[in-house]
Amino acid sequence: MDCGCKKKYHFFISLLTFIIFFLSYNIYYAEKPIEGNYENGEKLFKKHCTACHSINLNQELIGPALAGVTKSRNINWLKKWIKDNKSLIKSGDKDAIAIYEKYNKIEMSAFTQLSNQDINDIIFFIEKNSSSSSYSTSTSSTSNQRTNNEINKNLINDNFIRVLTIELFILIIIIFFIFLRIRTIYYLINVSKEPKKNVIKKIYTYFLKRNAYFFKRNAYFFGYVSICIIILLSLYFILNFSMNIDVNKGYQPIQPIHFSHKIHTGINKIDCKYCHSSSQYGKVAGIPSVNLCMNCHNTITEYNGNYIAKNKNKEFYTKEIQKIYKAIGWNPKTREYYDNIEPIQWIRIHNMPDFVYFDHSQHVIIAEEIIKKHKSVDIVCKACHGEVEKMDEIFMANDFTMKWCISCHRTIEIVNNTYNINYFKELINKQIQNKKPNVSSIGGLDCGKCHY
Repeated sequence: MDCGCKKKYHFFISLLTFIIFFLSYNIYYAEKPIEGNYENGEKLFKKHCTACHSINLNQELIGPALAGVTKSRNINWLKKWIKDNKSLIKSGDKDAIAIYEKYNKIEMSAFTQLSNQDINDIIFFIEKNSSSSSYSTSTSSTSNQRTNNEINKNLINDNFIRVLTIELFILIIIIFFIFLRIRTIYYLINVSKEPKKNVIKKIYTYFLKRNAYFFKRNAYFFGYVSICIIILLSLYFILNFSMNIDVNKGYQPIQPIHFSHKIHTGINKIDCKYCHSSSQYGKVAGIPSVNLCMNCHNTITEYNGNYIAKNKNKEFYTKEIQKIYKAIGWNPKTREYYDNIEPIQWIRIHNMPDFVYFDHSQHVIIAEEIIKKHKSVDIVCKACHGEVEKMDEIFMANDFTMKWCISCHRTIEIVNNTYNINYFKELINKQIQNKKPNVSSIGGLDCGKCHY
């Protein structure tokens, strides 16, 4: 009898432990952010998806607008749909059939040639642009604004929920353990014919007597285990939080003037280096002075373009131009300057810490072609700052962490210039032979390269 109970006891403990672990694993990882390669996702989206879906994710074309699709659809379902939507429709999936019928039964191309990682990168690209609206021309800057406090608050909430989830399931395991002990006691004592009140009292008394010595004997063990678990979870929480301090990807403050890079760089094709000229020959890209703005707005006093963002109109853009005149003290009617000026208080977005040395000229001029090739961009600025020509207002498109910078130095080849030919002949020769030594081979990972 006892032997059978012990076997059942061990079986139930093993089974419940497996079930709880399985459930906790799925719950813990179900809400984790999608991870993928943004650049590869962007490249694949443009290559395979833009024939039917707008790069402006809020706009419908042949297919639906994709903004927010990662919130409204299960990720695993999306992967199946992209991979082979025809099979999903034939399987009788209600969501797949509904989409198929809604869009006039036009079949979406199957992308069986794409790997799971490729599809994950595409979904990652869609999610990031849905949240940051880097390709969206219809979202106001107010709704897109993310401050440092909001970012850190979200990180704290996410980590708190994860730690709480783990602790909750540990508690469930303990409760099940106690329940099974009570169940075992129920079978050990002969209480089948007694009244319910006596049964509960007898079980309670027997449980305390039988287990008091066990818990007393192992009190230190349970105490140490609990303390270790709490310490490990706390360390995980602190480390994860610390690693994300001042990582402000998506940061988009409201600027004093609604300067649209989409209008200036995208539509009017103004070269980035025209306004940020110091990026070619100096450490910082610099903020252009109002005098530079007046080179054009000396004559362009009102907005007459065809592009109008959502919730905006031509009068809005014209008023923003007038702010330039107030800043420099210019009367566009009399075409004279006056003394009362109001300097523009731009809010800096990309700001490296004082202990980091980053030289724009090294990347924009010396390594321009090789960065463009490696990042698959037509303008070198996009490698770090994203699709600037499609942004109504600038936001931080990348992490700008040390890890993010090092990942480039580990993969980008050495620039084949005069300096490197003279000082790193062997490495250049290897590169010519397609062995491709990277920037880390010439000190690109040395601490003193960026911190001195």
